[in-house]
Amino acid sequence: MESTSHVPYLKDQENLILFDGVCKLCNAWSNFLIRHDHGRRFRLASVQSPEGKAILAHFGYPTEYYDTMLVVRHGRCFEKSDAFFVVMRELGFPWKAVLVFKPIPQRLRNWMYDRIARNRYALFGKYDYCSLPTPDHEGRYLRGG
Repeated sequence: MESTSHVPYLKDQENLILFDGVCKLCNAWSNFLIRHDHGRRFRLASVQSPEGKAILAHFGYPTEYYDTMLVVRHGRCFEKSDAFFVVMRELGFPWKAVLVFKPIPQRLRNWMYDRIARNRYALFGKYDYCSLPTPDHEGRYLRGG
């Protein structure tokens, strides 16, 4: 999804991954990204945060429920399997190798993505609240200001 105006809270050319802050799978994903995004290509924000809600609204997504990871790259928003492939491409080798699955039709990829996303709490669990970043994650999470 394209945006014609500046994305709230992001600097020009800054990349962001929006994730569900109470989902255990999503938190594991954000920790994976912090560990493997050595070039710090992506910042992170939970959809429950004021910043996350503002960015969701900016791109026309609902702010009261959430069923997909979103990636904002160069002012453009990607969702579902396309978002996953954007991240893997940016992480480089060996993670970039999963791009061999990109030729699978998008409809099928997103169907599989949706099955996991809609059942993520039942499959992986849910926190009662968003976890706070640890000091070694300084600068990785988007904060208003």
